[in-house]
Amino acid sequence: MADTVSWRPKAGEIPTDPGVYRWRDGNGRVLYVGKAKNLRARLSNYFAPLPTLHERTRRMVLTAKSVEWTTVGSEIEALQLEYTWIKEFDPPFNVKFRDDKSYPYMAITMADEAPRVMVTRNRKIKGAKYFGPYPKIWAVHDTIDLMIKVFPIRTCSESSYKRAMQTGKPCFPGQIGKCGGPCSQRVTIEEHRALVEEFVRFMGSYDRRVITQLRQRMAASADAMQYEQAARFRDQVEALEAVLEKSAVVLKDSVDLDLFGIAEDELAAAVQLFSVRGGRIRGVRGWVVDKELDISTGDLVEQIVQGVYAEDGLSTGADGALLTQASADPTPGVANDGPPREIVVPVLPDDADALQQWLSDRRGGRGTKLSTAQRGDRAGLARTASQNAQQALMLYKTKRSADYTTRAAALADIQEALGMTEAPLRMECYDISHLQGTNVVASMVVFEDGLPRKDQYRRYTIAETTDDTDSMYQVLSRRVARLDEDAAVPDVPDVTADGVVEGSKPSKRFAYRPQLLVVDGGQPQVAAAKRALDEAGVRDIALVGIAKRLEELWLPDDDFPVILPRNSEALFLIQRLRDEAHRFAITHQRTRRKRDVRSQLSEIPGLGPNRVSALLKHFGSVARLRQATAEEVAEVPGVGPATAAAVVRKLTTVPVSAPESSSAPEPASAPEPTSAPEPTSAPEAASAVPTGAPPAGPSGPGGPVRVPETTPDGPHRPA
Repeated sequence: MADTVSWRPKAGEIPTDPGVYRWRDGNGRVLYVGKAKNLRARLSNYFAPLPTLHERTRRMVLTAKSVEWTTVGSEIEALQLEYTWIKEFDPPFNVKFRDDKSYPYMAITMADEAPRVMVTRNRKIKGAKYFGPYPKIWAVHDTIDLMIKVFPIRTCSESSYKRAMQTGKPCFPGQIGKCGGPCSQRVTIEEHRALVEEFVRFMGSYDRRVITQLRQRMAASADAMQYEQAARFRDQVEALEAVLEKSAVVLKDSVDLDLFGIAEDELAAAVQLFSVRGGRIRGVRGWVVDKELDISTGDLVEQIVQGVYAEDGLSTGADGALLTQASADPTPGVANDGPPREIVVPVLPDDADALQQWLSDRRGGRGTKLSTAQRGDRAGLARTASQNAQQALMLYKTKRSADYTTRAAALADIQEALGMTEAPLRMECYDISHLQGTNVVASMVVFEDGLPRKDQYRRYTIAETTDDTDSMYQVLSRRVARLDEDAAVPDVPDVTADGVVEGSKPSKRFAYRPQLLVVDGGQPQVAAAKRALDEAGVRDIALVGIAKRLEELWLPDDDFPVILPRNSEALFLIQRLRDEAHRFAITHQRTRRKRDVRSQLSEIPGLGPNRVSALLKHFGSVARLRQATAEEVAEVPGVGPATAAAVVRKLTTVPVSAPESSSAPEPASAPEPTSAPEPTSAPEAASAVPTGAPPAGPSGPGGPVRVPETTPDGPHRPA
């Protein structure tokens, strides 16, 4: 097996200048486009030994048959050329923007003789001024209804306008007070144009001086006993106040910025864009980015920002202005000439200076600052955006499992990929979690018909073990020993709680044998699980392991993994199953660690339950408490110097096992940490208890392909 592909260009042939490179397959199709400050240094990373590459990167390198590059004069030129080629070639291994909505906009047709306000999804109307996008079409209509009370401009169609102007009779919307254009025979074309400009000015600035002027007119009309006119001014004030109240104030009035929140996993990222103008949140938009290669967060940020503010970006209108809208309220966003003065991102990319210069050029040379939120109101807003992104990513990964047809297709794909005789209607997944060899626990989660059975989750604690493979062997041995139990007793009363459900009745046993056992890990974990099945004489249950991060499926006694298509429903279902097992195991381990440290502290004279709780609350976590000095511990109310010294001695003398063993290494896979690195006490006696927990994780088409780990001839071989 070659260390890398046979057609690798010589290092001396690759220039060290900045530039853009393209990977092509045997048919000449562009697979991936990237840029680099130093082409030789960047491309050498791809030609590293194949086993060291990330699985999807290795698949791209093995699929490609050539790489070509173009040198440029600066990083700015590289950034622009990279984006141009990505838009031109649509490479399959570059990130994909997935906006799951076609948003409606408010448009004012400024190029018309009498500009009209309208609802549209077409962002390419010549000369139009756009505001939005709005989450729902009714939100646009509500905003227009409020605004035309104050600025009565034209709303009728083009045909109605022409007919009214030709006949001299008001258009129908004008007759019922819904249109204030010249076609209503109330204003001239010049007067109407002035109203339109005021309409656009207010939508672009939300200037409260307009409300102040209306209040003054209302008071003057009331003093002159013109009560009907005063009532009209009152209604206009209420309409504008209703618009302003829907726009939250988060920063100073002078602040104009766009803030990005990003939540990502190995395959996708959810993006939330908060648009702040004049200190107010003027819009929020979310979308999903599909990732094919394993790229850093900085590179992802760069591609997202570039995609948003480019001419054909996700959030640009016909005039190139950024247009955003809060998905939860109907207040419109504001149209700008390119990016705002400041853009806040979670992580600065490596080429932050070049990206910042590119953004400034998009803004007409007026300068745009690219920054991260460190503290204060910006940091709070960034946390809010990140939380929204996390929820959006969760929804994206789980909503596909709600459809029965989709779940059935996923189960059928799994059956075909693993060569099973029937679809796995019941799947069980196992994960091991520990901290530096201590507090070893395991989880078992159950999916039936593609949905979680929370009442049949199980948690295991393991008293003694040598490594992860031994732990997996113990857990599977204990599970298969009870395969045929079927006690007809009622379900546990609460299947949604994370804690152990207490009850006088025993928990319900498993209704039927699973068709598929999934273990979190690669070949070593699969081998350990198979040994447990063989010793129990179980031959009718399929077994598979899913390697962390690389998303490879390993079958027992197979030298090559099964690689499901990255966006397949089958892979999404297995990922969701694996992620739920991982989350459930970590939750159990953290609960035990907290209980362990409480037990240790309670042995110290002078420390009762209240002071133990005060210590944990003061430091916020067990890890910080263990790292604290005696002086820092003594700062907790009720804890004196002698007691503080005893706490430090107790927590630093607890025996800690050797560093975490991740078992035999998975092929081209690094184990994920199961929790924060905190020393903990020795594990308790082994046990397994049922509980419930909420589901989480990913869910997505295509047939499986069995792929050799590293082969220079190509990435696939028949399943």
